[in-house]
Amino acid sequence: MAQGRERDEAQNVALGASLSVRWVQGFPRQNVHFVNDSTICYPCGNFVIFINIETKKKTVLQCMNGIVGVVATNVPYEVVAFSDRRLRPVIYIYNFPGLTRRTKLKGNVLLDYTLLSFSYCGTYLASYSSLPEFELALWNWESGVILCKKSQPGIDVSQMTFNPMNWHQLCLSSPSAVTVWTVERSNQEHYLKAKSVKLPMEDGSFCNETDVVFPQSLPKDPIYGPVLPVSAIAGLVGEEAETFRPKDDLYTLLHPTMHCWTPTSDLYVGCEQGHLLMISGENLKVTVLNKIEDGPPRVGRNLVSPVTMAYQKGGVLASGIDGFVYSFLIKDTNYKVEDFLEVEGPVEHLMFSPSYRMLLIQTDKGSIYIYTFDEEPTFEKLLAACDGKFQATDFITPGNEYCMTLTQSGEVSVWDIEDGARVSRIYLNIPAMVLACSPSSLSAAVGTEGGSVHFLDIQDVESPRSVHKAYLSESPVQHLLYDQRGMYLLVGTSEGHVFVINAKPSSLFQILGFIEVGKGILQISTVSPLETDVVEVMVLSPLPETGRSRLEIFTLPKILPQVSASFADERGRLRDAFIHKFVYEIEHTLSSAVLNFQSNRIYGFCNQVPYICSYLLPEKEHSGICILKSYQKVQSKQYGPGMLSLSPHGLWLITIAKCGILCIRDIHTLEAFVRCRSHSHQGHGIQSVRISMDGQSILVNGKDDSTLVNLRWRQFGGNLANEILEYSQQLSTYLKNTMDEENDYLSIAKKDSLDLGSESEHANVRLSVDSLQEELVKVDNTVEIPWIQQKSQEAIKNEVKLFSNKRKEIKRGIKALAKTILDMMEENEAVDNIAKLEQQEFGLDLEELERLHDESEEEVAKIRKDAEMQNLAKRYLAELIKGECWNSMAVKGRALKCFHIPCVVENFPMKERTDEELKELKRVVQQKKIEAECLKLQKEIVEVQSAITLVKKHHEEEDEEEEEDGTAKDTNLPNYLLGSLSTDFRVHTSLLSSQLELHSREEKINQIILLKDIIYKVKTAFNNEFDAAYKQKEIEIARVKEKNVRIQEIVLDLELEESVWQPEFEDCEKPERTLIVESTEIIAQRHINPWQKAKTELLVTREMERVLLSQGPNTRRRALMDMMGGVLEVKKEDILRMVIPPPAFMSKPDALWSEEERKQFKEYEKKVKELNEERDKYRKSLETEMKKLQNSIQESTQNFDEHLKRLFERRVRAEMVVSQEELKINNLVFSLLLDEEISSREAFLQNYLARKQEEKSQTTEAIRKSREDLDMYKEHYDNLLVEDKVLDRSFKKEFSEIPSHQVDILYKLFKRRPRIHKQKVHSDTTSLVPFGERPGSGKLNKDAFAQLMKAMDDLDSINNMPEGLDPSVWEHFCMTRRAKVENEQKVKQKAAGLTEMVAFLQRRTEDDEKVQHELEKVFHELILLQEDKVKFQLNLTIQILLKQGQVELENFQLLLDYSDAILINKNIIEALNSVIRTQGQKKVASMMESKEVHKGIVQIEWEHKKMEMEMEDLNQKAWDIQMLFFSRDRQKYLNEPNYETLIAVQIGILEQTIAVLDKTHKKNVENCKRLLKKLRRCSNQKDVANYTLSCSLREELVAVSERKDICNAVGSTLTCEKIAKERYENMMRQQKLTKISKEQAEQISILQAEVERLRMKTFPALVQM
Repeated sequence: MAQGRERDEAQNVALGASLSVRWVQGFPRQNVHFVNDSTICYPCGNFVIFINIETKKKTVLQCMNGIVGVVATNVPYEVVAFSDRRLRPVIYIYNFPGLTRRTKLKGNVLLDYTLLSFSYCGTYLASYSSLPEFELALWNWESGVILCKKSQPGIDVSQMTFNPMNWHQLCLSSPSAVTVWTVERSNQEHYLKAKSVKLPMEDGSFCNETDVVFPQSLPKDPIYGPVLPVSAIAGLVGEEAETFRPKDDLYTLLHPTMHCWTPTSDLYVGCEQGHLLMISGENLKVTVLNKIEDGPPRVGRNLVSPVTMAYQKGGVLASGIDGFVYSFLIKDTNYKVEDFLEVEGPVEHLMFSPSYRMLLIQTDKGSIYIYTFDEEPTFEKLLAACDGKFQATDFITPGNEYCMTLTQSGEVSVWDIEDGARVSRIYLNIPAMVLACSPSSLSAAVGTEGGSVHFLDIQDVESPRSVHKAYLSESPVQHLLYDQRGMYLLVGTSEGHVFVINAKPSSLFQILGFIEVGKGILQISTVSPLETDVVEVMVLSPLPETGRSRLEIFTLPKILPQVSASFADERGRLRDAFIHKFVYEIEHTLSSAVLNFQSNRIYGFCNQVPYICSYLLPEKEHSGICILKSYQKVQSKQYGPGMLSLSPHGLWLITIAKCGILCIRDIHTLEAFVRCRSHSHQGHGIQSVRISMDGQSILVNGKDDSTLVNLRWRQFGGNLANEILEYSQQLSTYLKNTMDEENDYLSIAKKDSLDLGSESEHANVRLSVDSLQEELVKVDNTVEIPWIQQKSQEAIKNEVKLFSNKRKEIKRGIKALAKTILDMMEENEAVDNIAKLEQQEFGLDLEELERLHDESEEEVAKIRKDAEMQNLAKRYLAELIKGECWNSMAVKGRALKCFHIPCVVENFPMKERTDEELKELKRVVQQKKIEAECLKLQKEIVEVQSAITLVKKHHEEEDEEEEEDGTAKDTNLPNYLLGSLSTDFRVHTSLLSSQLELHSREEKINQIILLKDIIYKVKTAFNNEFDAAYKQKEIEIARVKEKNVRIQEIVLDLELEESVWQPEFEDCEKPERTLIVESTEIIAQRHINPWQKAKTELLVTREMERVLLSQGPNTRRRALMDMMGGVLEVKKEDILRMVIPPPAFMSKPDALWSEEERKQFKEYEKKVKELNEERDKYRKSLETEMKKLQNSIQESTQNFDEHLKRLFERRVRAEMVVSQEELKINNLVFSLLLDEEISSREAFLQNYLARKQEEKSQTTEAIRKSREDLDMYKEHYDNLLVEDKVLDRSFKKEFSEIPSHQVDILYKLFKRRPRIHKQKVHSDTTSLVPFGERPGSGKLNKDAFAQLMKAMDDLDSINNMPEGLDPSVWEHFCMTRRAKVENEQKVKQKAAGLTEMVAFLQRRTEDDEKVQHELEKVFHELILLQEDKVKFQLNLTIQILLKQGQVELENFQLLLDYSDAILINKNIIEALNSVIRTQGQKKVASMMESKEVHKGIVQIEWEHKKMEMEMEDLNQKAWDIQMLFFSRDRQKYLNEPNYETLIAVQIGILEQTIAVLDKTHKKNVENCKRLLKKLRRCSNQKDVANYTLSCSLREELVAVSERKDICNAVGSTLTCEKIAKERYENMMRQQKLTKISKEQAEQISILQAEVERLRMKTFPALVQM
């Protein structure tokens, strides 16, 4: 076991008892490792479990600080390393098999180590941590120091391995990358260097990636500027630009899953896509191996992703998720797949033993198989894992031999208490939750998620069987509990039902009834004393809505099975009055509660606070709910929700919690006398605990760590053991008869029920685990009904049978009543509306009608609310769209159509300019005006200086005229220079800069703002014209409508069948009509509320009454209609409708007419003829008027169409101007973007250059340091070589006193070296191990040196001494030879280190040269970029308008090829010519001036000499004045008028200063006195301490002297070695002192020079003025 225990255990052994781990049962979740050739290990919870493959014996190592993280083993040193999972984890190194801690490694990791790996050679350990450091660290685990470390942010590694042939290489692989790290060493310094492997794409091909930093294949664009890398286009300037790839350039690469090393230092990598890669260890070149298919494809098996791989000679062994182990036979770049082995489940890990005689196979569930490579290969299961984590556990009565466990999948296993070996198991094949063993029989109960309880017969622990099943309810079973005497089994479900089952098999596990309690039962506790006939049961349930806990206590009498029918109602519910049920509440929440054996006190574990409380039950009975107050309160010192349980004898209170600590407390004081940490909070603590009947064994089951721990007592005796043992004997005696009877019944039932047992079951044959895997529990195919539903159905049937006659009578009455109601409804239909009743008044069940009405109203309200919400969402979306596309427009988009031709003109929709845009425009305009004024002032200054002063006024007038002319000229510039036709819309362009002058970024931005303003003005100008045309069309339509009124009248008068053309605005012309929904557009029927309907009916009724009142008796109107057709005067328009009535005699024949009648007929014809003539005249006049009106309409509309055509042309021109200005804006924006890209590229190159310069400084520093270390190391090496040669040369001098022939013999012996016999390796082992003889480690080197020294002892034997040689000389010779051998070994080690340091220096030099090359490359790139930037800023893109016909070339590319041409303004040439003429005139004038100047040179020289002489006189006078002594006091006396007053003020200030200093001095004296007293007290204390130390020193000196005498007595044989060592140390000390003296001499010389310089600096300088 691991050394040391938790500190709390030592404090809690109050009674001399403590707990220790007997065995741990758990299965690997991580990879299993070999410790040596016969032992494996794996982590499990808080433990590391070791299994001996030969003996199957387990050993346990416990981690004291929590759950075990990752594990690694080192086979040569036989050590195990593991980390703990906690904040700031630690790595522990333990020896095996002693399991003693060797060292502890503390790093800076914050959360957890994810990977550990030992190197085969040397004492190196690699660790990798995930979040947040992502740090790779290399440790020397013997010394416990970190040699080097490197961080890889964001990279999570899945596998890490050392190269078995070279510890300098380390491979880290993740699902997205493979990285090979190289460990470089120089003396004692170590460095990590990473190289990433370039993986191929998913199809196995390689993509050609371009260099992102310095791309070589970018196209050249002479027109639009330089083409830059994508990182510059993206605006990246940091380190991310070095790895940036566009989305189109990203390819899906292969995903590595596993890798393994080869003897040639190559790597085999398996990928998720099914490819096998080979990576060269030297240059990391990747080769995709080709798969060769020999036979037909495997049906149903496809090795897609190798989960694990292990290297063997000729290939690798790999496995996937299909349960097969494959052998990959690799030859060159091809491989062939063969089936090697088939395993039960998916294989998760493969590993060879150190001797390669065994192959370890680990499945995903945790089972371990061993395949042995012998003459007859064997395949055996070393560890059979359970199907899931342990869900529950319990002891088989009496609890001293076997225990049982249950997994979530329904696997029940039986384990031996003593050694933890699995005895048997059975599969129920149903999700299970709880398990309990009966105290009164050898049976067990299993509760399932389906609500059933399975009863198992466990008389034969080697073959348990299912004997009965009770289907209680459909809710899951969460609690199973037997009372202490095994009379009843209490089953708690999630619905809050507690079922009571007779626990005796002889009663066929009869269900006695159930009790309803609160939902979410937390715990069930029972008390069943031996001396009583009742069982007290307490159920704990939460009350989350009130923050309380409920306790329900009831009593089950012993005679309940005989009287269960009377205790329960028809539905099986036990009556509260018979079971004496009482309800209590606790004012706070409890996570657990138990009832003591006296049934008068309750113990509870608080949920929110770490306290254990006891509550006294009231002695008097009560009704309702009783509130309990805490009687005793003890801090638990355990955090997280806890659980309580009582020991079998009721005197111990066992507490467990999320922290993983088990505490056993005294029931009276609640103080813990035993504490044991078996689990940790990282695994969410302990799930359950069980204690055996005699208290000797305790089973502790972890919640999430899948670990079952068996604890036993140490130093267990006294009253602590006697009490529970005595109770155990009493309970066993009490239950013996009952157990015998029930077990006999189970035996009889076993013989009778053959269908529930195994088909081939023998009493003396132990069933293997594999045979039990096929055992299934037979389930009836018929639909099962839960017991609680059966009881409910039976109760309903009994009630139906009991009240059948009454039901028939009620049905008959209901039918008669229904018939009467129907008759009344038919009669109601026949009466008048006034007397008719509503349909709802015939409803008898008004409550039901109201309920249905309310339900329908709720449904309607719900549907209406949903519809309203949908409408609201649509209206909100419509408002958003309207606000964005309509309301935000200052000018709404609309169109105008012609009346007669298909021509449409649209305006420019425009948004209102924001305040920021207006502010920016105002700033630019103001800046342009200021620039114009500055330019004007500059011109004025230049012209004023060159003009004649006499005509200044006239010249100013001319300047003003020129300014006005210039302004006019600017506004009237040709369009081809502006690049647009914006002047056609009366837009001023005087503020625009010339296209040839836009060089800076600010100028371009200002130009863009001005161009946008021009576009806005052009659109505004056109919109104004459009609005005028729109108003004109409105006027035209109004006129047409007025004329159409008359035309319509004429058409009606003439009775023509012609349609009148009426123009209207369309929707595109008035788009606002689209936003208004007319009533005619709504197709669906409108929903009218009842109040709206009543209002409409009332308005209709009132309107009808008003019409009836208005249509009263009107004889005048009726007479007018009868006599004159309703009019008093005939209008001209009525002529066409006038008809002359024919005489009445016309109905008679002509022959019967009289003369009078014939005269009347002639008058009638005359009137008809006159009427027809009038009609014709009036018709013609109407037709003429109509044609005139139609022509007028046609003419006006055509004129409008012509105007609209011109407006359309104007629109096209406006679009042209807008497009031209937008093109200029786009060109400027492009130039700005390109400028930003160039700036980004330049910034990136500068940052890259800074990083490379820093890297250069680092490499230079590394080279300097390496050279210094190499020089120092080489000096030590040379010293060793010199010493070795000195030993060789001085040999004969040392033995010059003996004869020469003996000296020759001794010299031969001096050169002789012992032969070290290498350990012979068996040939079969050599043939199996693919890596052969790996390089020796540090341990092997030490062993070889020890073996050499042992061989030297043989050579130093007296038997090898030459004859005649003095033994003292022989001893001296042996010591000299041994010193020579030791020196040779040191020289070899130093030579190896020197070679390594030279190689390290060479690598650093190569790195430095590489960085230097990159620096030169960056400088070159910067120069080219700056040249491109200058060219881009000078070569501007301008826009020129050309008339149609000026460009007639077919090949447009010829226009763009102007590589040797420049475009400039001709004004520049003219200005240059004028400057040349001006300069010529100036040159002639200067020549004339130089002629005149030459004449005055002589005069000036004479004056110069004169002035020099005067200067010398003045300098002499100044020097005299300077040397005159004149102090400051004298100056002040002369200059200050009140000199005495000033002196008096100074004296007063000095007196005040002296007073303050005196006061301060006194205060400091007092402080010093107090400090002196304090120091004296400290001195006294130090004297006492010194006296104590002096006493201790005397004792230590005595001990030292004794040890010194012992050492002198023992160490006489090592005198020569000491002398040699002292000589060597003196020599080294002398060299060191010589070096120091040289350095000090150099420093002294430097300091002397500095002193001399400073001394000269302080000398006064008397400079002659």
